[in-house]
Amino acid sequence: MARRENDEKGQAARENRRRHGDLLVFLILIRDAKLLETPSTQSYCLRQGPDLLSVTGGKMKLEQSCSPALSDSPYLVGMGSYDITGPAADVNMMGYANAEQIASGIHFRLKARAFIVAEPNGKRVVFVNLDACMASQLVTIKVLERLKARYGDLYNENNMAISGIHTHAGPGGYLQYVVYIVTSLGFVRQSFDVIVDGIEQCIVEAHNNLRPGKIYVNKGDLLDAGVNRSPSAYLNNPAEERSKYQYNVDKEMTLIKFVDDEVGPVGSFNWFATHGTSMSRTNSLISGDNKGAAARFMEDWAEQNGMPKQRAHVTNDGLESLHKMSGLPRRVSSIIPEPNEITDDLVQLASSYEASGGRRLSGSSITRRIRSSQQNKPKFVSAFCQSNCGDVSPNVLGTFCIDTGLPCDFNHSTCNGKNELCYGRGPGYPDEFESTRIIGDRQFLKAVDLFNSASEEIQGRVEYRHTYLDFSQLEVDVPSSTGGEQVVKTCPAAMGFAFAAGTTDGPGAFDFKQGDVKGNPFWRLVRNLLKTPGKEQVECQAPKPILLDTGEMKEPYDWAPAILPIQIIRIGQMVILCVPGEFTTMAGRRLRDAVKEVLTSDSSGEFNDIHVVLAGLTNTYSQYVTTFEEYQIQRYEGASTLYGPHTLSAYIQEFQKLATAMVANKEIPTNFQPPDMLDKQIGLLPGVMFDSTPPGVKFGDVSSDVPASSTFRKGSTANATFYSACPRNDLLTDGTFALVEKLDGSNNWVPAYDDDDWSLRFKWSRPAKFSSRSFATLEWTIPEDAPSGVYRLRHFGASKPLIGSIKHFTGTSRAFAVR
Repeated sequence: MARRENDEKGQAARENRRRHGDLLVFLILIRDAKLLETPSTQSYCLRQGPDLLSVTGGKMKLEQSCSPALSDSPYLVGMGSYDITGPAADVNMMGYANAEQIASGIHFRLKARAFIVAEPNGKRVVFVNLDACMASQLVTIKVLERLKARYGDLYNENNMAISGIHTHAGPGGYLQYVVYIVTSLGFVRQSFDVIVDGIEQCIVEAHNNLRPGKIYVNKGDLLDAGVNRSPSAYLNNPAEERSKYQYNVDKEMTLIKFVDDEVGPVGSFNWFATHGTSMSRTNSLISGDNKGAAARFMEDWAEQNGMPKQRAHVTNDGLESLHKMSGLPRRVSSIIPEPNEITDDLVQLASSYEASGGRRLSGSSITRRIRSSQQNKPKFVSAFCQSNCGDVSPNVLGTFCIDTGLPCDFNHSTCNGKNELCYGRGPGYPDEFESTRIIGDRQFLKAVDLFNSASEEIQGRVEYRHTYLDFSQLEVDVPSSTGGEQVVKTCPAAMGFAFAAGTTDGPGAFDFKQGDVKGNPFWRLVRNLLKTPGKEQVECQAPKPILLDTGEMKEPYDWAPAILPIQIIRIGQMVILCVPGEFTTMAGRRLRDAVKEVLTSDSSGEFNDIHVVLAGLTNTYSQYVTTFEEYQIQRYEGASTLYGPHTLSAYIQEFQKLATAMVANKEIPTNFQPPDMLDKQIGLLPGVMFDSTPPGVKFGDVSSDVPASSTFRKGSTANATFYSACPRNDLLTDGTFALVEKLDGSNNWVPAYDDDDWSLRFKWSRPAKFSSRSFATLEWTIPEDAPSGVYRLRHFGASKPLIGSIKHFTGTSRAFAVR
């Protein structure tokens, strides 16, 4: 008996060695194909004969059975984020097309945030949300190239989407078409590179974080975060259609919640329509505007509630307290001691710490932000994504004339015929920072409510469909006046006269006005110096009077896109429509309804309970999309609808084809590819020549210090100004230019707040436009929940000599007490 058992064991061992030998050969063959490019915590199965090869974190083992997932969860989920702040000096901001709006500091940092959802043995999708004005086709192309080099075909144009939140306070120059980089003096390589790098890094992080988890969906109305800025155009939609809706903007927020099986909630993404224009066209501090602010508030809230370490939950009383807070959750170093009483001894202690004076640093690693020291622990990622925001403004108090204080003209948004006097007012008027905080806070609070009450679990397949289309000549079937069908075509891109009028969020100049269907002779003459539109183009774009015939302007390279991507991403009953532009409220409603009708017509019932959201400004940018009726009014949005009056009908027709293919489980071929014009880009922004300080002054020395023996109360502002250098010398990506430090009990200075915090602003300036000298001012508005104690301000930077390499420096203010 024993001999037989030993023989059986020997046979089993030999069989096991044989299989391992076969597996070794198998693994060598597939290694170069990158089939084992797996995240450290991901598990999945490869079939090997009658058994299965289990792959977990790069370690392989044979199992008699290998389940598709390590738990009952239907998906693998992963979250990631990374800094994309970019150059905080000299670069024109993207959004308002105001050549005078040049970055000169940081309100708070910009981020790329990603989620990946994968079926354990099936398809996967990755969605990236950018704290940037919009996605860029060139950025998308280069990100895809990097992902292919890293992962093979795992992530590609079909299953990856990159969407912008539409902040108008981020550095420009990262798009490839001429019309979008004119005010930034052409292409800005720093702006471009930091976004591409950040997207790649956040996807890598999400990929490495893939673990079994569940996803939940919830939605609810947020009533006070957006108003229609072109109500006269909206009213031109059919009355029967308008009667279906209570409001002239979409008030619904849709949120998906990600829960890791082991560590609990790890993030959330939501879609809600409101423009990123709480910060005005005169602001020069880099900012994520209201959506970027909301993301920070929610990530701070999650950290303070112990997520993702535990399954935190805020009760109704807790949520109510959030509403009543005079401030917001703020990032504070966990090593700061509890508040202590300020005594005369502490004030005297503070006065003993004078400004340090500037000193050199060996590198930039010391400038890493507070959160960077916590990279080894899971972090909560929250993204506030953009939707059909085309005609939705966050300036909810209405539009008023800045000269009289009276409401603006309803149809043209003018004041005594002048367009540039009409501005929308945010809820914190006249303080745009407060308006940004309030609109961000309202989105944050609604997201917390939806997050905590989310109970509908997402279940079902992961699917996607994607194609490229030439929108300059797309044939579209539309209803005819006789009740039948007729074929019309979209047009080469063109912008109307009302485009130059801007909006009530940021008016244009000269004598342009919204609602202009005629144009004027002077500007036609100016236009003709660039390109005179032909008769066919004029008729195609009617009633739009063409100001810039961008689709037919090709020098020095294309002024506007023609080849555009459209995409549907499906995760169970969650369907995301990825569009490369800004849809107005009604245009977005029509597209969502059309796609939903196709999907729910499937007799299997698989799509009966779907939630359809529209993700605007995704994968590339092609300005606005209005309804046919809104287009006739030629407000700013209609004048910026590039491809003519049938643009929306073209989108609906082509998205219906994608949806039909998804239902039928068929692929959609594409006959087009967008151009890669990186080698053609022209950048006229001069580089940094050199930095200097006055004789006897070092970089980092204090120019204007905190007053001696100062004591500040919560809510007041402490500031200091340092001799500095141009922030373009080193973007300090994932670092900080500004830091608030607190004295702990053992006479050590510990970090408390950095330039990604709402309370701390980094402002940079030159005494003259082309001066080699510059200053950095740090302004810290002391939060109500800041611990009492002794603090100081610290500045980091990098200087460029006339000859030699860039050198990093730092300096601190004198200390002060906070009571």
